[in-house]
Amino acid sequence: MFGIVHYEAFVLTAIMLNLIPGTDTMYIISRSISQGRQAGILSVLGILTGSLIHTVLAAFGLSLILAQSVVLFNIVKILGVAYLVYLGVRMFMTKEALSFDSTASPGRKAGKVYGQAIVTSVTNPKVALFFIAFLPQFVDATHTGPLPFLLLGLTFTLTGGIWFSLVALFASFVTQKMRNNPHFSSILNKLTGIVFIGMGLNLLRAKATP
Repeated sequence: MFGIVHYEAFVLTAIMLNLIPGTDTMYIISRSISQGRQAGILSVLGILTGSLIHTVLAAFGLSLILAQSVVLFNIVKILGVAYLVYLGVRMFMTKEALSFDSTASPGRKAGKVYGQAIVTSVTNPKVALFFIAFLPQFVDATHTGPLPFLLLGLTFTLTGGIWFSLVALFASFVTQKMRNNPHFSSILNKLTGIVFIGMGLNLLRAKATP
């Protein structure tokens, strides 16, 4: 079907992979805990947008170029590390509450949170490596063209979106009272900053394929 083989197995595998906590999950949880439900959902949308971008890149072979070019891979990796560490330091150093609802410019705040999630996803070369290693296993070797890659990527993004949304809603709900307390809000900001910095440093371990 459309150059895809064992689609049912792919859907099941995609669901299982999305359930395993990774960088995207930790990012969404951290945002939801420190800034609330809206920021969490916007982060989900940003991560999903990044996933779609990676899908298009994988479908047209650009991710393979990234994975096989050590220089390009390392440039993207360093950008991703620097961005996550930058966000982490800002979160750690801030003293005021970062609740999404507390801002006077919700439209601008929404765009910022959404955009930061996209950048976090796109500058993660580990995601590119995952797509070029995972998707081809479910594509008919005799089929040419980007369609099966696009459909598989959309499926993976959809299953991830459902799970990430549930995670964001749950994380923001259980920490709502803590965010309303200035003392706990400051602690949440610092913990979120530490998580972001940790994710950035962990990204340094990513390596291009030989």
